[in-house]
Amino acid sequence: MNPSFIVVEGLEGAGKSSVIELIRGFLVSKGHEVECTREPGGTPMAEAIRECVKQTWDEVVTQETELLLMYAARSQLVENKIKPAMAANKWVIGDRHDMSSVAYQGGGRGIDLSVLSALRTMTLGSFEPDLVLYLDVEPSVGLARAKGRGELDRIELSGLTFFENARKTYKKLVSASDKAMEINAMQTMDAVHCDVTIALQKWYATYLQTHTPDAAERNVTKASGVR
Repeated sequence: MNPSFIVVEGLEGAGKSSVIELIRGFLVSKGHEVECTREPGGTPMAEAIRECVKQTWDEVVTQETELLLMYAARSQLVENKIKPAMAANKWVIGDRHDMSSVAYQGGGRGIDLSVLSALRTMTLGSFEPDLVLYLDVEPSVGLARAKGRGELDRIELSGLTFFENARKTYKKLVSASDKAMEINAMQTMDAVHCDVTIALQKWYATYLQTHTPDAAERNVTKASGVR
């Protein structure tokens, strides 16, 4: 079976880490090797970029600089880690991917989506996740959770309006995509994990039907009219 790239998205404090571990356990139970990544980050250079993005500077970090750094880190991660892992038949789980930039830098910062589209084409081409699980949480709740973990970073300090706009963009993106599912992350962790498991099992069953050698052979036979 061809390996898959699964991404978990959401605002700060949505609970991505525990969901990623849940997905990893599910895939391992199915006999798959799994590689987990995060954005920005995931390679030595991308992790250095992550520090640049998240720390506070004694100068203005322009929204254009922030955006370009995000795509630079993403390019390094995809080409140096994600694609090689998938070529080695490993399934990859990503803590954020391109949808984060559209939501945060597009929706939150207000950068024109045509600019993001051009950067996406240049850095990613046609590469995209097979499944995106978006964990939806009220910004005020998510930020309170994040603050409970410790000191907030530069992006987490962007303000409630920023995250409200990011959330609106996330929800539009998910509703327009046939590869994305929304999970209510305002529930208890057990309830969230239950919903994720149900969604994952349903998606995985469909994936098996379309991405196994037998499925490919059936499709060729059907297309040729042979019975």
